[in-house]
Amino acid sequence: MRFSALSVLLALLSARCALAALPLERIRLPEGFSISLYAQEVEGARSLAQGPGGTVFVGSRRAGKVYALIDADGDFRAEKKIVVASGLNWPNGVAMRGADLYVAEVHRILRFKNIEERLSAGAAEFEVIADDLAAERHHGWKFIRFGPDGALYVPVGAPCNICNRENDDPRYASILRVNPDTGKSEVYASGIRNSVGFDWSPETGDLWFTDNGRDWMGDDAPSDELNRASRKGEHFGYPYCHAGDIADPEFGALRSCGEFRSPERRLGAHVAALGMRFYAGKMFPEGFRGDIFIAEHGSWNRTVPVGYRVVRVQMRAGKAVNEDVFASGWLRRGRAWGRPVDLMTLPDGSLLLSDDKADVVYRISYSDGPGK
Repeated sequence: MRFSALSVLLALLSARCALAALPLERIRLPEGFSISLYAQEVEGARSLAQGPGGTVFVGSRRAGKVYALIDADGDFRAEKKIVVASGLNWPNGVAMRGADLYVAEVHRILRFKNIEERLSAGAAEFEVIADDLAAERHHGWKFIRFGPDGALYVPVGAPCNICNRENDDPRYASILRVNPDTGKSEVYASGIRNSVGFDWSPETGDLWFTDNGRDWMGDDAPSDELNRASRKGEHFGYPYCHAGDIADPEFGALRSCGEFRSPERRLGAHVAALGMRFYAGKMFPEGFRGDIFIAEHGSWNRTVPVGYRVVRVQMRAGKAVNEDVFASGWLRRGRAWGRPVDLMTLPDGSLLLSDDKADVVYRISYSDGPGK
């Protein structure tokens, strides 16, 4: 028993040293930008949201937990981590509405009222807002956010790589619009295989979202997508058509690609585009404002791995006109030591970025002066 306890202690110390030694110097950013650790040991860190009191909430699919990160002294490094809830069913999505925290499990939506006032008590009580969501775990983890209309938007991924389940339940492969008080939902957009990130244009109010392309059509097809939904009822092609113009080998004969809305940007096959945000802060140079930042989680079944980075989509007059790599370096010689998941802008204009492989949350900031 003594040897076993010593082994456990050594393993814990080794894990802590590994965290402290994350090779942030390998992350390549544009001139003037830098990256630092906002929080460590956040197991499976995924979706991000911030409360009115400054607390950063993090969902974790792998750990089944929701974390609260507190930076009380304002040095942009969370010195306190609280487990808000544990034992949940893949609680990937988190979102704030006023003082209330909403959490998305695979099959239901939870609400934690006045969450920041109750953090000192540790794990908080919650109420169930909706419990009738599709329960399949394949693409079942959910990203959630509140729209400008006050509704909660909830994606329901396709319960497969490729299948046609629209007739079984029209909520499959869609983004739902949910009343946060009653839990009643409606399908807002269809034909979306698996979206794990979206945001609304500060210029037009349209919903923009990432969508992961299907697997097993080769290394280079079909592409992941960046889409725009301008109104309720639009269909984006799945399972009949991919990336705007690629008919599915199994279902493509049933409907034409011309029937569906095409993506605004093709992001590349298997990059696993997840979280995305329009940059509305003021820290970054003016040319970055209004652009979209996308976290690419990285491929799992491509011969040569791709993704594992953050890309910037340049927006001009409401259109996606160009794309470049903003942050890279998590992939080295075909092996990844980190996997970006979600982004969030802090009030000072810096970006938080979660990583569910390194179990950390990063902060990306900009300075054009000495000591940057």
